[in-house]
Amino acid sequence: MQGKGVVKFFAILLAVVCLYQLSFTWVTHNVKEKAAAYAKGDNLKYTLYLDSMSTVPVYPILGHTYSYCANNALALGLDLEGGMSVTMQISLTELVQRLSDKNPDVAFNQAISNAQKDTKTSTKDFITLFVEEYEKLNPNGKLAAIFSTKDNQEHIKFNSSNAEVETWLKDQAQTAVKQTYTVLNTRIDQFGVTSPNIQLQAGTNRILIELPGVKDEDRVRKLLSGSAKLEFYKTFQNGDQQGRPGEGFMVLENINKIIASTKATVTDTTKASGNTVAALLKKDTVTPPKGKANLLAKKDTATAPKSNLSLLSKVQKTAGKDTSAALGKDKFAQQNPLFSILQPAIYQDQGGQQRFNPGPVIGYVDMKDTAKVNAYLHLPAVQSVIPHNMKFLWGVKPSEQIKKGKYFELYAIKLDGVDNGPVLAGDVITDARPETNERGQPDVVMNMNSAGAQKWATVTREAANDPAGRQAIAIVLDDNVYSAPTVDGEIPGGTSSITGNFKIEDTQDLANVLKAGRLPAPAQIVDENVVGPSLGQQAINASLLSELIGLLVVLVFMVGYYNRAGTVAVVAVIINMFFLMGVLTGLHAVLTVPGVAGIVLTLGIAVDANVLIYERVREEMNLGKSLRIAINDGFKHALSSILDANISTFLTGLILFIFGSGPIQGFATTLMIGIVTSLFCSLLISRLIFEWMLGKGWDIKFSNPWSSHTFKNANYQFVKNRFKFYIFSGLFILAGLISIATRGFNYGVDFEGGRTYVISFPNKAANDEDIHNAIDKTLGRGTEVKTYGANYSITTNYLIDDTSQNAENKVREQLITSLNQGEKTHIEKSDILSSHKVSATIADELKKSAIWTVVFAILIISAYILIRFRKWQFSLGAMIATAHDALMVLSFFSLFKDVLPFSLDIDQAFIAAILTVIGYSINDTVVVFDRIREFLHLHHAKTDDPKEVINHAINNTLSRTIITALTVLFVLIVLFVFGGDAIRGFSFALLVGVCFGTYSSICVATPVIIDFGKKDLR
Repeated sequence: MQGKGVVKFFAILLAVVCLYQLSFTWVTHNVKEKAAAYAKGDNLKYTLYLDSMSTVPVYPILGHTYSYCANNALALGLDLEGGMSVTMQISLTELVQRLSDKNPDVAFNQAISNAQKDTKTSTKDFITLFVEEYEKLNPNGKLAAIFSTKDNQEHIKFNSSNAEVETWLKDQAQTAVKQTYTVLNTRIDQFGVTSPNIQLQAGTNRILIELPGVKDEDRVRKLLSGSAKLEFYKTFQNGDQQGRPGEGFMVLENINKIIASTKATVTDTTKASGNTVAALLKKDTVTPPKGKANLLAKKDTATAPKSNLSLLSKVQKTAGKDTSAALGKDKFAQQNPLFSILQPAIYQDQGGQQRFNPGPVIGYVDMKDTAKVNAYLHLPAVQSVIPHNMKFLWGVKPSEQIKKGKYFELYAIKLDGVDNGPVLAGDVITDARPETNERGQPDVVMNMNSAGAQKWATVTREAANDPAGRQAIAIVLDDNVYSAPTVDGEIPGGTSSITGNFKIEDTQDLANVLKAGRLPAPAQIVDENVVGPSLGQQAINASLLSELIGLLVVLVFMVGYYNRAGTVAVVAVIINMFFLMGVLTGLHAVLTVPGVAGIVLTLGIAVDANVLIYERVREEMNLGKSLRIAINDGFKHALSSILDANISTFLTGLILFIFGSGPIQGFATTLMIGIVTSLFCSLLISRLIFEWMLGKGWDIKFSNPWSSHTFKNANYQFVKNRFKFYIFSGLFILAGLISIATRGFNYGVDFEGGRTYVISFPNKAANDEDIHNAIDKTLGRGTEVKTYGANYSITTNYLIDDTSQNAENKVREQLITSLNQGEKTHIEKSDILSSHKVSATIADELKKSAIWTVVFAILIISAYILIRFRKWQFSLGAMIATAHDALMVLSFFSLFKDVLPFSLDIDQAFIAAILTVIGYSINDTVVVFDRIREFLHLHHAKTDDPKEVINHAINNTLSRTIITALTVLFVLIVLFVFGGDAIRGFSFALLVGVCFGTYSSICVATPVIIDFGKKDLR
């Protein structure tokens, strides 16, 4: 074997990297165990403990913080950890209505209504459908007359064409989605969950949000569905131009004294003494902040103040040196409870004197201490000393001024507007866009309507001419300060430029924030999935059990069938599992239940390469070759089949990843990584092991007595009987198509729309009939009741079209009320383990997407076969075989949907199964094709009958085909039995599909080559 040193080097390097990546999961798990022991079941204590550990070094030697370790640990999906998944849809109907100022035109409103209905069946977007409907209803109508309002006149003129209006509407729709994304992204940060996921769904007006570990479902719904609130506030100063403390800091000083004196009364500790300002100025200091923004009239210029350092760095350094320093720090914390966790904005001037930064930022607080500061500020005694026109708000992101840790800025906001509120609301903004000023620096240009411009001129004039110095105006969205630019002068006309030390991304985000105040399209929850942590733990246990048993079954079989060579495959598979988990962690992949299924399936596929190699080695040994030469030739001759089979399966996984979503993507990610690591281990690691064993002079056997002659000299007449196979497949598919047309499928909630609840009934005597009797009168007879392990799954479309915020609560309450009318079905709210909601709109689109994904997968794989085998007959055979497998599985699920004792639902996981079946089938087919190509090349004389040659090739590779199918089937049977109800339908679809796939690669794909190839096969 050439390049053994390189292979060893990369194997060791990969092992070290994987071990390092997996170590983060181990460290994070240890911290969580300590948190659980401390909290003793109290969720609030558990959360606070983990928050307090956020910036604490927990990684041995390297000293990584808990936050860093948690972000790099293996992330678990909602189905494993519990949590909430929400799909938000921006209402383009309301967007169009608001952009027209709710125009009463009859044709216009009818076009909106028609377009809304058409979106359920058409592949076109809403704006295109709306314009088409309007032109049908009013052929001579001009959309410009409807949309050229006072606010839109800069973009839409009265004489603009309908095509121009359509383009503008699409731009506005895209902008509304981006604005909503910015708002939701900020709100999600407030949940403090590990590995939150928020992503725009490309080409749609939807945003997917996943929040693992979230338990307060009502808070999620309320916060995500609320309208964006953009406001402008005047601010108090932290310090004046001479560096003396301003009103903002003086209030903080009073708050600190009150908290200290309160603590002294309660705990009888030493009272605060001395001048707090003087005590603080003896500490380490910060320089003026860099990058603060300025507000000026468009085309004006500005400069910005400079950066700051940590106020407490000196104390921290001293505390690390000796015990007396630590005691001094503790005493300071007792006397100054607020300032022990809040760093005032102080800098050192050129003369070495300590000064207070001018500006609205009055302090910096470590992320883990923000909750404590909030608690201090809400104490009744503290509230009494805060001026009625002052409130404190946090900056939206960690400050860039303090590089070590995550510190948030605290702002002193002035309530100087109407009803003690903001000086200006965000709805006056007509546009905001990122630009580049004359100095080539990124800035944001903001435009206001006439009413806003008039008020803005007054506000900016007062701020610029304040006797205490130029004031800042805080831009606040949902009570978070996004920016607080200093005003350079009065800004007339309503067009302002915000400058500063911005990056291009910063200006884009700020522009979206400014436009969010006039967000014309509200976002609604159209898909919701809630998984309780108890169900998540059940899924973890079932998945891990199935994984371990599946691994054991495959390994025992390999050793039993291939003797000592089988132990090499065992070692390679174990190393492959280690590499797979390490790579998954390193790529920050989220592990879901289907992802675990992908790992289990990878176990079965991983041995396929070993089977191919071992069967080739046995053939070479039967030709009388020595052990070393037989092993060398076995690896060499099996390489082509291994690569073709795995590349085709990888392409299936890639298509699944691109077109799938959520759990399907997790499955595809695991499958693709598993294929890569399996190839590395099977082709290189196992070869290294064999070389080492040969070097030791070991006698390596590739079979046991009972398996040495299995399928040897097989001569089944597959080609001769091909028409019987055609008839069987044709009749089965025909029966299936008739069943699909007449009986249809049992669609899961993903495709039908509705709500599914998994309920644990305290009375275990409750059965399907009891549940139906309790709920049918109120929820409707169409409600489905299914067993779900020891629990029950109830699916209903009750109030599915209700889009109000409390619709979910209405359905839950009605479900509980209905069930509690039954004698055996009484439940509490806590007995509902999980819920899943999906709208009919999403369901329709999932069906279309699923069909196109399967079709596209077949076409891509067929194209690959055409490139590799250079004959269109092979490509056609692969296409027909894969389409055959998909139709056979679909037919089976329709024919037997109400026959088997478990559900055969068509859902997203089923689509993953169909695509996996296609990948497996093509994997199997490619191996057979490869042997056919080899035999046709060896036996191409005129006297050789291609049919006999092909039949011989099929029989020659029959051992490999059956052994591979058996290993995969063993794993899938284990997955079906032990994997839990969450993936039972998925695993059964794979079981059926693998059987049909093995059958088609021998009995369908190959006959197609013969019947279409004729004499061209020679």
